[in-house]
Amino acid sequence: TPEQIVEGAVRSRCKSIAYTYTEPTVFMELCNDCGRLGKERGLTNVFVSNGYMTTEAIDFAGEWLNGINADLKAFSEDYYKRLCKARLQPVLDTISYIAKQTNIWLEITTLLVPGENDSDDELKRLAEFIVSDAGPDVPWHISRFHPQYKYLDSLPTPISSLERAFEIGQSAGLHYIYLGNVPGAKFESTFCYNCGRMLIERIGYRIAVNNIKDSKCPDCGTEIAGFEL
Repeated sequence: TPEQIVEGAVRSRCKSIAYTYTEPTVFMELCNDCGRLGKERGLTNVFVSNGYMTTEAIDFAGEWLNGINADLKAFSEDYYKRLCKARLQPVLDTISYIAKQTNIWLEITTLLVPGENDSDDELKRLAEFIVSDAGPDVPWHISRFHPQYKYLDSLPTPISSLERAFEIGQSAGLHYIYLGNVPGAKFESTFCYNCGRMLIERIGYRIAVNNIKDSKCPDCGTEIAGFEL
């Protein structure tokens, strides 16, 4: 029950509840019940979503939802139609709406699949969209693909492709870019985009070092977006 979920989170000294792996909008009623109770108990609520939702759903959840990591799986209608049986534009609309019309903290994830969504041109257009429609402070997570289940006819994403995507994102003006599914990678961590100081060192899901002081870089004083979460 929602009560049991929230009580379990509080008892375990969790700071947040994440609604993930199963698309949260398909069990929105449960999310709503948990989210409202969690908010009352001082918990943060976050979605991990495919971004395929209406503005009504966003507004409904916005009363208790603190953050959302939305997939932007590609920047191609063909990719969305062929592999996701969906459309790209509604996802772009969701990202723009969350960034411009709500107070929900937004992050974006792209799973880089070799030969499908990893061309320089597509990545450049995707990164430029994030900057123009969501803002340069929105984190972009670039995740490594591994062949699993029904998608076995592709090799894992080369590390060099992830690093190239990282550089493209930086050139587009994004401030916070992370490489995912690459344990031990340098860019799991958060760096100051102004001076390059390592701010948060991560090893997998564990924070090893946190150098942020009063939401700022300790060296140059640059404000670090999203740190209040």
